[in-house]
Amino acid sequence: MLVLNCATKLLTLEKVLKGHFPESLKVYGAVMNINRGNPFQKEVVLDSWPDFKAVITRRQKEAETDNLDHYTNGYAVFYKDVRAYRRLLEERDVINWDQVFHIQDTGLQRELYDVSKAVANSKRLDVKEYLGTLLFFPPSLQRGEVVGSHPEFPPLLLSFSSRRTSPPRLTYLSVADADLLNRTWSRGGNKQCLRYIANLISCFPSVCVRDEKGSPVSWSITDQFATMCHGYTLPEHRRKGYSRLVALTLAWKLHSRGFPAQGNVLDDNVASISLLKTIKAEFLPCRFHRLILTPAALS
Repeated sequence: MLVLNCATKLLTLEKVLKGHFPESLKVYGAVMNINRGNPFQKEVVLDSWPDFKAVITRRQKEAETDNLDHYTNGYAVFYKDVRAYRRLLEERDVINWDQVFHIQDTGLQRELYDVSKAVANSKRLDVKEYLGTLLFFPPSLQRGEVVGSHPEFPPLLLSFSSRRTSPPRLTYLSVADADLLNRTWSRGGNKQCLRYIANLISCFPSVCVRDEKGSPVSWSITDQFATMCHGYTLPEHRRKGYSRLVALTLAWKLHSRGFPAQGNVLDDNVASISLLKTIKAEFLPCRFHRLILTPAALS
């Protein structure tokens, strides 16, 4: 095991990972964030350098942790050789097996699940798998009438359900909005997720539409792997074009900062898949894998 701390080597790793898209996207996003201030306190572990065969990003050892917080306790994986990935898993101190945590990966095979489950079973952890599709958002966005007043937002053409509808107020999320996002996220509803969302809002780009009272009605945030996530519109504000506007605007923000605008959608999320097709998101052949691992003592 090698922890890569050298700034020059981390920049080299970023360039190397870019040559392995789309399988390396999750690790690449985490490494980009590390190289740009490391707001989420991540680090990189490899089997060797410079000719690595497996790389894992994880939370820094000195960072504050909660053993029940599988959201923050996140690992991204990229490997050229699955045997090297397994050896990393089996090495002491690479993974904290005493906490609930999740692993993300993109690829065409089920190797990640099979290998991770085999090692987890030997350590008496339960493994749950969630599958989805990886996607890119278009790098050049449609331009037209200005619907946002902030200079950092692009002018986007938006078709409203009614021409009498006032242009939406585009802005950012604040930590004060975290409770609403926690209550509306299918993966949320607990104090660990509330804290995680607040940290994401503090660290990474977000976009939201607010109503006349200043409350968010539609939004999307960016996670620790530079992935667009938790795109949501309150039911009473749907069919107004807000979800499309928010998704395209956040994609534009990520592109403007040099990040790939990437996302993933679970197979059963029919509404999101339909929306993503209308904005011409590029669905990639890679499968998105999220594994949540829970020690028996914490089940």
